[in-house]
Amino acid sequence: MRKHKLPIGIQTFREVREDNCYYVDKTAYIRTLADEGKHYFLSRPRRFGKSLFVDTLKELFEGSEALFEGLAIHGQWDWSLHHPVVRLDFSGGMYGKPDGLEEDLADQLAASEAQAGTAVHQASAPARFRRLIEELHRCTGQRVVVLIDEYDKPILDALETPEVARANRDFLRSLYSNIKFADSHIRFTFLTGVSKFSRVSLFSGLNNLKDITLDPRYSALCGYTDADLDTTFGPELAGLDRQAIREWYNGYAWLGEERVYNPFDILLLFDSRRFKAYWFETGTPAFLVETMLGRRIGSLALEEMMGADDLLSKFDVGDIATEALLFQTGYLTIVEEKDLGGTPLYRLGYPNREVKQSLNRALLRAMGPDPSRQGAHDLRLYALLEANDFEGLEALFRAFFAGIPYEWHTKNAIASYEGYYASVCYSWFAALGLDMTVEDSSSLGRVDMAVRFNRNVYLFEFKVVEQSPQGAAMAQLKARGYADKYRHRGDAIWLVAVEFGKETRNLVAFEVERI
Repeated sequence: MRKHKLPIGIQTFREVREDNCYYVDKTAYIRTLADEGKHYFLSRPRRFGKSLFVDTLKELFEGSEALFEGLAIHGQWDWSLHHPVVRLDFSGGMYGKPDGLEEDLADQLAASEAQAGTAVHQASAPARFRRLIEELHRCTGQRVVVLIDEYDKPILDALETPEVARANRDFLRSLYSNIKFADSHIRFTFLTGVSKFSRVSLFSGLNNLKDITLDPRYSALCGYTDADLDTTFGPELAGLDRQAIREWYNGYAWLGEERVYNPFDILLLFDSRRFKAYWFETGTPAFLVETMLGRRIGSLALEEMMGADDLLSKFDVGDIATEALLFQTGYLTIVEEKDLGGTPLYRLGYPNREVKQSLNRALLRAMGPDPSRQGAHDLRLYALLEANDFEGLEALFRAFFAGIPYEWHTKNAIASYEGYYASVCYSWFAALGLDMTVEDSSSLGRVDMAVRFNRNVYLFEFKVVEQSPQGAAMAQLKARGYADKYRHRGDAIWLVAVEFGKETRNLVAFEVERI
């Protein structure tokens, strides 16, 4: 029997506590933040609990003691102090048109002024914001807490209209710089959003902001850990495969010792008792997919991306690094950290099965044949692998690539190079959730794709004959001994050489050998 209510879609701390919802206690982090600093910034992907954390901060600084009984911070907080809070929330506005941001901010400031019983008369919204902070401090005698949720949405909403995005960015820079100007009136500041815009472009006037995005001490500030699932949600685990939960949803990392789950996934899993791509399906990766294809970045590259601190934060209007886009939006995460002479370098990869499978399905829809035929192709591929029917597999590959519209090739530069065919095949197999590795390394090189299925290992090499001699794919598979690292498993090993023609845009050779 369920012990508590699942807080699906609830972003209000008071509602979570008063309605007897499950709550993962994050208040110990607030104690540390309040003790050790003043102005903070945190970037996390969507639906990671940022808004609930912001609302928790609001209730805490306003002194709502009853809501915190039994939590880590309750006995460590001075409940006699009630700080005024100015909270700006950009999650609900529509900012793709000129003046949309200024109108929404004016409404938010008016609501804050009315709630505080103050009247601020200033020409500009940024000056009005600063004056509101000063007035609240003067009227209450307590310094103000400033909370800004989805600080970046006014820019993200307008990325397809760069002139509006730049205007929104410049307006926000003016707004946020007032936090520094009003510093003597402020007790605590917390800004959060999905992206991490460069400090020069957005926070040049707020250079005292402490970025905790990649601070290991706060890596689990948003999201659930394995321990959280076992303790807080213990009653919900009955009947669910614990290891499958990890494989499907765990794996997000921001340099902390523990990897975390997206809360939205976990809550919906516990509610429906079914494994699905809950988080992925709530977002539309069209912009992401179009950006990748426009930059000729196939799916093969996604598990080999590297980035330093500056590259992972290179995010600005008209200048978005691919690594930053994928990392900040949650489609890739940090899987390994290396130290290069004191400079950290991060290897990126998929966080879990949900993202790997779903993102590759989205890429396949963009690169592959008519989506209405994809389901039949998937069923056929799975059945042919189960039977080791390689003649049927060759016929399926031919039908699959023949189904890609001619117009797609003529409009997309990515289709002109060898990696395109490998990327399409990889995304096809990955979208089925098969156990596979891209560019798996041996002592003599890297095989394009290794697939492990039903006590078989399939080693695929892809070539375009106009770029390599016909027969080169199988020759490479044999000469470089790609199979050696798999022999100890006792599985059947198959070398699969697939060669394409640039002009025919389809297979010209398909060779298979068992070793």
